[in-house]
Amino acid sequence: MSWNINSVRLRAPIVVRMAEEAQPDIVCLQETKCPDEAFPFKAFYKAGYEHIHIHGMKSYNGQAVLSKFPFESHEIYHRCGKQDCRHIQVKSGGIEIHNLYIPAGGDEPDVTVNEKYKHKLDFVDEMTEWFLQKRSKNDSIIALGDFNIAPHEHDVWSSKQLQNVVSHTPPERKKILKMQQSLDFVDSARHFIPMEEKAYSWWSYRNKDWKKSNRGRRLDHIWVTPPLKNNLKSYQMFSHARDWEKPSDHAPIMIELA
Repeated sequence: MSWNINSVRLRAPIVVRMAEEAQPDIVCLQETKCPDEAFPFKAFYKAGYEHIHIHGMKSYNGQAVLSKFPFESHEIYHRCGKQDCRHIQVKSGGIEIHNLYIPAGGDEPDVTVNEKYKHKLDFVDEMTEWFLQKRSKNDSIIALGDFNIAPHEHDVWSSKQLQNVVSHTPPERKKILKMQQSLDFVDSARHFIPMEEKAYSWWSYRNKDWKKSNRGRRLDHIWVTPPLKNNLKSYQMFSHARDWEKPSDHAPIMIELA
């Protein structure tokens, strides 16, 4: 399961609630907004997640992997010369899992005036090169998280109206697909959901009735390398969690591997 939780201390109870409902073996969280010493370990230990790998900072970014099974290894990576808690990795059951929180990119899709947008594009480029140089498409790898990019036409409510909105601009879409192609990753959502069907994982807090307006975007992703493709059993997006008390603006997504 992958979920941008938008503050793990505030929303630990709904992570536990979702874990009880869906029973994932591994939960990957993004935007935990929590320094390591303040992480709510006890809540997740009690829920059965005895193995936890984190990298967090105060107020921004941050990631966690919660697992019912031991890690064979775990790593922290720094990207684009910054130590801003956007990439951690674990290995469990012979599968390497990369938990990514790609920068949101600000509001203006112009690298000459918006450093945040440039950082986003640079981050994706760096990840693409890293996968190409450090890993193989024959490795069993899962790349997941909040990628902050909706790559396909029906990953947003209106591709035409959002083509100049950060998260769906042509440069972002081109670069994230290049990253996907680096190891021939399979996009698990589109493995199960036809390309012509709308699929979202995020709805803005600005929409008071998010279900009625349904102006969503598919910003959250779980990709698998070719050796795991035939093991894909299901993909789920739990939109009802967006309606819970004090929700994240993202819904959790989950795959099952046979």
